[in-house]
Amino acid sequence: MSNYKQPISALIVIYTPALDVLLLERADFPGYWQSVTGSRDGNESLRETAIREVAEETGLDALRYVLTDWEVQNVYEIYPQWVHRYPPGTTHNTEHVFGLQLPQQAAVQLSPREHLRYQWLPWKEAANIVFSPSNRAAILQLPERIQHG
Repeated sequence: MSNYKQPISALIVIYTPALDVLLLERADFPGYWQSVTGSRDGNESLRETAIREVAEETGLDALRYVLTDWEVQNVYEIYPQWVHRYPPGTTHNTEHVFGLQLPQQAAVQLSPREHLRYQWLPWKEAANIVFSPSNRAAILQLPERIQHG
């Protein structure tokens, strides 16, 4: 079993009907805010990756809420500070975007190894502070993605 990450990941935007967005501050790069994200493990489906990453990074059970595959894929160059985590010669990652709608803001249980703090912000503010362009683009899609019901 390789210790390298697969260059296939899930990005999960966690939000409320009021369009508040949960952001996490990275432990390895303080000041870098992001949505839940993580690489696929083994042969799990991308939905399974999303469910696992939400549980690992927030303690939330995604199966209790509305988890939607947005059917958006972003291919991007892996940031230099993280390229060592991937197999030698890997330069790009394919990220699959999901949305997770909670009925209202919730307290989360962070993994201290991964994140320092969390905050809920209105979607436009959240989009302005995430460091990843693909994360920003996903948050900006929220008004058209909102699941009413």
